[in-house]
Amino acid sequence: MIRNRGARPKEDYVKLNYKKTVLVGFAFFLICLFWQAYDTLIPKILTDKFGLSQTASGVIMALDNIVALFMLPLFGALSDKCRSKMGRRTPFILIGTVVAIALIFPLSISDRMQLENLSDGNPTDREASLSRIWDENPEIADPRPGKTGKVALQELYETREAFVSIPLTDENGDLSEEQTDVVIPARQAYARQVTKENPAPMIVFMGALILLLLSMSVFRSPAVALMPDVTIKPLRSKANAVINLMGAIGGILTLVLGLLLGTGKPENALMHYGTFFLIVAALMAVSLAIFLAFVREPRYVREMEEESERLGISSEVESELDEAKREAAKHGGTGALLPLLLILASVVFWYMGYNAVTSKYSVYAGEVLGLDYNLTLLLAQGVTILAFLPIGFLSEKIGRKRTILGGVILMTVAFFCCSFLRQNSPPFLVNILFCSAGIGWAAINVNSFPMVVELCNADNVGKYTGYYYTASMAAQTLTPILSGFFMDRVGMTSLFPYASVCVFCALITMIFVKRGDNREIKASANDAKEDSV
Repeated sequence: MIRNRGARPKEDYVKLNYKKTVLVGFAFFLICLFWQAYDTLIPKILTDKFGLSQTASGVIMALDNIVALFMLPLFGALSDKCRSKMGRRTPFILIGTVVAIALIFPLSISDRMQLENLSDGNPTDREASLSRIWDENPEIADPRPGKTGKVALQELYETREAFVSIPLTDENGDLSEEQTDVVIPARQAYARQVTKENPAPMIVFMGALILLLLSMSVFRSPAVALMPDVTIKPLRSKANAVINLMGAIGGILTLVLGLLLGTGKPENALMHYGTFFLIVAALMAVSLAIFLAFVREPRYVREMEEESERLGISSEVESELDEAKREAAKHGGTGALLPLLLILASVVFWYMGYNAVTSKYSVYAGEVLGLDYNLTLLLAQGVTILAFLPIGFLSEKIGRKRTILGGVILMTVAFFCCSFLRQNSPPFLVNILFCSAGIGWAAINVNSFPMVVELCNADNVGKYTGYYYTASMAAQTLTPILSGFFMDRVGMTSLFPYASVCVFCALITMIFVKRGDNREIKASANDAKEDSV
């Protein structure tokens, strides 16, 4: 058999079906739409309306990740074995999304219930809210220089008028020192007292939240596993860029919504989020309808298998790679196990850094920077969206690993620089650093999941997707608690030093990863094609 080394590789004639990939991406779009709302609003509700500390809020914010540690591998493996007319993944996407949408409404109702308890139905009247806090006389950490311990509010101010007249902002437009050191802690202490006296809204809120997190866990792994199910191996980084682009658009829509409704403004800490919740639920429903109307999973999978056969990168090549890995293991090598463990360790570290920022920044922005978190996150998401497709093409040129390493370095530097920002820092500098971190995160996100699924075959994509999300969820379980602990004990400004150290650790583990790069797959596919010439 003649081996034609000079023939042009067939993969040069293969192009990603962007329309199909975008349609498949609507499942991830609605997932990211929800999680952006969850990450920005839930910690604000917990601290501003229920009066929880940053540590306690972090524990609750980690619940979704605790649930996901068990649920994502389970439902990923279950979807591998599903054989319905709708396909393996679609039934899980349908059921999980419908239940999640229904459970958003009890969250809104309990938010309104607690708000009524706090403000007698007039949450936007600052003077009335401060007067009620004054009457309850909560204890806060003593803000006076050289003082420690707790002090009652009425010991700090002689009259109600003195407390009520505290300005929200200073002459520079930043949050005033008294607002940060006295009003916010007093408001949260008062909310904590109200919650203890009437825990019913908190019980409803937590019950709905736990059920909502369970329903979201049902379809996250199946939704993500659908992309490699319908995409040939050499195009998965590019396809994952499109999927992440869809997810970023979902997140940015949530931020635009928050910006329009003013959810991030310091003066709106006690606003009702009912309209916000309603629109998020409606957008999720529309996304699901589009997905169900156009995505035909069984047909898409058949098309992928036929294309893989044509290119010589289907089960024959995979079985040869699997056999090579088994042989390496027999002779004392690590095969695919060590690369998998190193990739998953990297996933843990960079998610610990990234999620610490995303889950705490809505609080940090108001209390440390005096900024509306929506605008900063919106700009960062916008830059991330613009970066996804170029990074997909770059990964084809220089490889997934090198692209990830560049992203990790960029995000580490950006978070480290953010450690030095305060209320008097120029807002444009905050935005530039967050946009830089967004580009780094895009470089990581586009390539990390494809590297994991390159180590498996078509029959266990869901299981390996579960491994990937178990690692990310383990990180996101731990990091809100750890970052909240440091913010409570060391200070709010410990957030970004913590995040930069975590991401730097990912750089160390990622350097030693030797498998899963797209260049390895291309070489294997080309060898198979040359043998057939």
